[in-house]
Amino acid sequence: MADYTPRYKALYADSIRAEMKKEFGYKNDMMIPKLEKIVLNMGIGEAVADSKKIRSAVTDMGLIAGQQPVINKARNSIAGFKVREDMPLGCKVTLRGDRMYEFLDRLTTVAMPRIRDFRGSNPKSFDGRGNYAMGLKEHIVFPEIDFDKVDVMWGMDIIICTTAKTDGEARALLKHFNMPFTE
Repeated sequence: MADYTPRYKALYADSIRAEMKKEFGYKNDMMIPKLEKIVLNMGIGEAVADSKKIRSAVTDMGLIAGQQPVINKARNSIAGFKVREDMPLGCKVTLRGDRMYEFLDRLTTVAMPRIRDFRGSNPKSFDGRGNYAMGLKEHIVFPEIDFDKVDVMWGMDIIICTTAKTDGEARALLKHFNMPFTE
């Protein structure tokens, strides 16, 4: 298993780099944009009333990401929302390397086609520095989640960070990774 390379990592090395270099006319191979990290985030507002919900969300996030999530805690107390300081409110995972490529592969080929009424990702969700953010309403679109054991459907934020300098370069990079943008 030591020789295993994720499919999207091999695709990037074999063809995407060359296509990006030709498309944008990079003079140096180090100028070619690449994926830096993917951050998954779940905010669990219901955790205020029921602390078991955070454990359920952490378990599901761990299954989706393939690594243990970090629990996000409240920084200050907010009486109006019944939030106390250090109360768990969500979880997040940062994926890098092979896990990042594996997750992007599962996202574009398995999870996105399973989204109800999906017509493509918003091509305007870039931040101006080459990073792309999207949200999912239901985390059950991932094949790792057993639909019968899910008690609550969580929403999820997915942020794809690239080394691209502009949104156009990042959009082209993600298009090469089969990200289904609406035109």
